Amino acid sequence: MSWKKWVGLAVLAAAIFGGYRLLLISNALSLPNTEEDIAMVRDSASRQAEQSFYRPERQALEAQAANPLKNVYFGDLHVHTSISSDAYLFGNRMDMDTAYRIAQGESGTLRTGERIELTRPLDFAALTDHAETFGRRIACTGPDLSAAGIEECDKMESPSILGFLELRSRAQQRPPVRRFDVFNDDPVRERDYAAQTWQKIQDAADRHYQPGKFTTFAAYEYSPALPDRGKLHRNIVFRSMDVPKYAVSSFDAISEIELWKELEATCTIDCQFLTIPHNLNKTWGLAFSGETIDGVAYTEADWKLRERNEPLVEVFQIKGNSECSVAFGAGDEECGFEQFFPPCDEGQETSCIYPTSMARDGLQTGLALEDKIGVNPLEFGMIGSTDTHNSNPGDTEEWDYRGATTFASSPAERRMSTDNVTGIRLNNPGGLAAVWAPDNTREALFDAMQRKEVYATSGTRIKLRMFAGFELPTDIASTGDLAAAYEHGVPMGGRLNANAAKPTAVSLFAWAVQDPDNAPLAKLQVVKGWIEAGTRQEVVFDVACGGSTLNVTTGKCEANNAQVNLNDCSWDPSAGAAELKTLWTDPDFSPQEDAFYYVRVVQNPTCRWTTYDSLRLGREPPTDAAATVTEMAWGSPIWIKTGDNPEK
Repeated sequence: MSWKKWVGLAVLAAAIFGGYRLLLISNALSLPNTEEDIAMVRDSASRQAEQSFYRPERQALEAQAANPLKNVYFGDLHVHTSISSDAYLFGNRMDMDTAYRIAQGESGTLRTGERIELTRPLDFAALTDHAETFGRRIACTGPDLSAAGIEECDKMESPSILGFLELRSRAQQRPPVRRFDVFNDDPVRERDYAAQTWQKIQDAADRHYQPGKFTTFAAYEYSPALPDRGKLHRNIVFRSMDVPKYAVSSFDAISEIELWKELEATCTIDCQFLTIPHNLNKTWGLAFSGETIDGVAYTEADWKLRERNEPLVEVFQIKGNSECSVAFGAGDEECGFEQFFPPCDEGQETSCIYPTSMARDGLQTGLALEDKIGVNPLEFGMIGSTDTHNSNPGDTEEWDYRGATTFASSPAERRMSTDNVTGIRLNNPGGLAAVWAPDNTREALFDAMQRKEVYATSGTRIKLRMFAGFELPTDIASTGDLAAAYEHGVPMGGRLNANAAKPTAVSLFAWAVQDPDNAPLAKLQVVKGWIEAGTRQEVVFDVACGGSTLNVTTGKCEANNAQVNLNDCSWDPSAGAAELKTLWTDPDFSPQEDAFYYVRVVQNPTCRWTTYDSLRLGREPPTDAAATVTEMAWGSPIWIKTGDNPEK
């Protein structure tokens, strides 16, 4: 059945059963609306034992000196403020200036009374509010509102899950219903107010841009809805303030193909952009399937359009890990890390993981497509971000997790409630985008993202580098000679051409450094994917072990027996390694096979946020959630190409 037909049936079912479902959700997810209710919530937050566990010392924002061999910069490219109507309906009232100040190290306080703060400020941030609701709040303050518009504006002022679901249901229809009473059903009025919001976003980014110290981007989110709370969303990030006059929403572009076409048509002269898909695990298989929401198959031209405009994907955020699933491929046990959904059962179409929702499968698909159309449209780099709806960019530490939806997930009593049907316990604090660039400016960071010299973390600040080459110096793991690595190889995100006439095995120089405010490293891994005789293959190698040895029989690192004290969340600093560095040569390299390699690093366990909240509340950790978490980082791939593909 096509997606278009499926969505039609889903909308019909929602019309039949929607009232009952909304009633159940309303009862389970009522939000405080009165000052008395809010005072009770804040009283609950004030009684939390915030000093019951270890926390690192806060640091000030500092600039890094320019470096031709590149510095790593950490940021968040997926953040919602009170501009997003869903965030506003969850009770968020913090604006863009507040969000940027938090990103730079200032503290903030949610309306629930919970304090939010970063141990270390970010180096960059993009605020990506939903374009579909631009202008709504400005319009509510404007003249000549109709009675229906006044009623709609009044609804927005009261935190409401039902209000959010009503708003979302409009977008879930195909095509999305573009009816907003606050604009008096006037498309010209709507476009004008939306443009005002878009200008305010640009102005805020410019106010907080400090070249060399803190970088901001003009950005927003394109947000078409799928059935059962699925998502096929993309963040759009611009290189400069040369941007289109209007932000293209899912009302303007029915699919990602139309989005790219409209952006290319309106982003002219000095304007440059890139799009970043996210929530891959919630796309119900569409992320890398080659089909739009409406079941329209990609043409060769569509794939090439994607290749031009989409160099990155977001593999980790609050709604889980989209690298891979334990149900598919090589049986990689690390693929179970922070999974939000189970794999799909036979006949199941939503609320589950398809292979085509996972980044590793997308990389495999890209190899196959290049043989057919001459380009790899899925040759993407990997980043993490948060998707917070609390105006707190980069607030990814487990100990400081306050949920992501204000009254719907804060304070701790709310997050830990067993009758909360939103799946908050399955959420996590989200990830970070790490970018290797010569300096901290819009141009340098954007260019690094375009060339994919980036990686993702699950929230910690692990430093990770990888180079691949056929003539890397044999002593590079001991010297750490980055100049030689760039001279004789390519960094993550690059390409190498394999010469079948001179079959030399490819070598990878991988280097990971512990986050100084977090636990040591457990192991460094290389993930390889290739196509052999038309069949997709993948394998995971342990290439360096932290505080343990490599078992020659299994090829895996032995356990280093790192311990976590669940009474105060302290960890053993003696287990694991502060640094893992190796030069690894592929023992099964074939110059006749296209392949990709990426590196993954696994940290020693630390307390998961659910354990920190248990300490806040004086409870034992819940049995239905992991007590600890092994944070990770994922490097962008390097592709080995056969035939006439150019080097570097």
